[in-house]
Amino acid sequence: MKVITKISLQQKLTDRYNIFINEQYAFSVDESVLIQFGLKKGMELTDEQIAAITRQDAMRKGLNMAIHFLSVRMRSEKEVREFLAKKEIEQEAIEEIVHQLYRMSYLDDREFAKAYTNTQVNTSDKGPKLIERELKEKGINDFLIEEALTTFEADLQIEKAGKLAEKYRQKYRKESPVIQKQKMEQSLMRKGYDWGIIQEAIAGSETEEQEEEQWQALMYQAEKAHRRYSKFSGGEYRQKMKQTLYRKGFPISEIDKAIEKLQEE
Repeated sequence: MKVITKISLQQKLTDRYNIFINEQYAFSVDESVLIQFGLKKGMELTDEQIAAITRQDAMRKGLNMAIHFLSVRMRSEKEVREFLAKKEIEQEAIEEIVHQLYRMSYLDDREFAKAYTNTQVNTSDKGPKLIERELKEKGINDFLIEEALTTFEADLQIEKAGKLAEKYRQKYRKESPVIQKQKMEQSLMRKGYDWGIIQEAIAGSETEEQEEEQWQALMYQAEKAHRRYSKFSGGEYRQKMKQTLYRKGFPISEIDKAIEKLQEE
């Protein structure tokens, strides 16, 4: 016969109780589990009842951990499931915990997707495709992602991409116009913007000083090439200079001007 002979409150965890059976410590339970099963001194327990109590307590502990995990910030269902799995909560208990979290309104993937999207739009320079990829990684389905991204309107995308385009234009100002544009496009694509938005953003970032910047970029690259090929003379020097600068995307007519300027110095 298994009889509860003592129930004591834990010192460090004031919502947990130690259960003693036949004068020996047997297990501990959450206060809610104690109340649910009506545990009290003198109560007889079968092995099946003890197994049910410990299963319910494991679920309750997992639920408490999940609620604490969600108290820091909103999480997706997938993130909660992965968290509980790392805490070695059994799959059966995870299913019940997730069900309880939805019932208690702690979990809502639709609201999570909207909140995550708004946060990224307001605090980062990410484009919609990058945000979409991150939401998929968090387990959000395509329908909810599409719904959440409707708030990221095209005008706002162009505005944010335009600021990035100007930043990248300065970063690659020593490249030829062709290479500069390619690198700007690649950088904006990595940020998650689509082709149409990228083209509008790049066009909008062009300035009146761009022609002078392009000449400075050509001279910068020409001077680098000159240091490499100055040991050559005549036609061989010009050929190597032209090939190098042409591969970097500069037009032949401008390359000739740059070579003449260097030879004058």
